[in-house]
Amino acid sequence: MPLAMVMEGETRTIREFRGEGDMKRHLQDIGFIKGERVRVVGENAGGMICVVKDVKVALSRGLAHRIMVED
Repeated sequence: MPLAMVMEGETRTIREFRGEGDMKRHLQDIGFIKGERVRVVGENAGGMICVVKDVKVALSRGLAHRIMVED
């Protein structure tokens, strides 16, 4: 399921990324790595705030739809 579908307060494991190499590289640079746990701590109409590797990161909904997660 896409990270954008995860409810506030839930934690999931990053499974894969959908998109081009530059986008994948950017996500890895900010801590989104396959196998890493990510927790959604806030959301609004434009995006969401996640914690990955103990760092809060704001993502747009479009970018969050490209991050596939699992339980």
